[in-house]
Amino acid sequence: MTTGQAADGTTDIGTDADAEPATGPSKGPGTETGADSGTGPDPGTGRLAILRAARRAFTQRPYAEVTMRGIAADAGVSASLIVKRFGTKERLFNTVADFGPAADKLFAAPPAVLGRHLVLTMVRLRRENHSDPLLRVVFSLGNMDERTLLRERFREQVTARLAGLIGGERSELRAELITGQLLGLGATLSLHRPGAGEEATPELIADLYAPALQRLITGPACLPDQERGTARH
Repeated sequence: MTTGQAADGTTDIGTDADAEPATGPSKGPGTETGADSGTGPDPGTGRLAILRAARRAFTQRPYAEVTMRGIAADAGVSASLIVKRFGTKERLFNTVADFGPAADKLFAAPPAVLGRHLVLTMVRLRRENHSDPLLRVVFSLGNMDERTLLRERFREQVTARLAGLIGGERSELRAELITGQLLGLGATLSLHRPGAGEEATPELIADLYAPALQRLITGPACLPDQERGTARH
């Protein structure tokens, strides 16, 4: 049994019992959306608890070592409930690897006001679901197994989508920097728990954090010529 600190600040408990077949996940889109993706209310069925436990398991251990029983024990539910809700381990992994529903909420604002919307939505999603909608991708770094799919999905569903949304000069670089700041915000709020960030309102956090994001969203086209020249080097 292993114990570690999860991305959402909770305790991760793993188990080696009853290994599942090591069949890898598909490259297709996730099969569960909405509440099942951890971006909506949990209608009393344990979905969010299952997804939080699955995120911890899949991002911190190789796919072949993750078991449905281990996820069930961490979530405080039965393995049969996970099978009922998600079917197979492969399907559950594909749900965990799907950032689309979170991106839908994060990007539901025009570029002119997107910076503030991103911060408000990030903080509110964290507090509603007791987990961060994006931070799990950080725990997939440096692993050469199916967890690479999390990074591929993140790039496709979050970073590349954001680049298309903001457009303009160096949109891909700006999108990477924006997502980095969002991940940094989530990591900071998790690290300093309890802390001032937990006590602050989403509006106050947005007042302090959003201007830097909005500058990246707006892009160098709105910077003075001297600053634009410096940014190109």
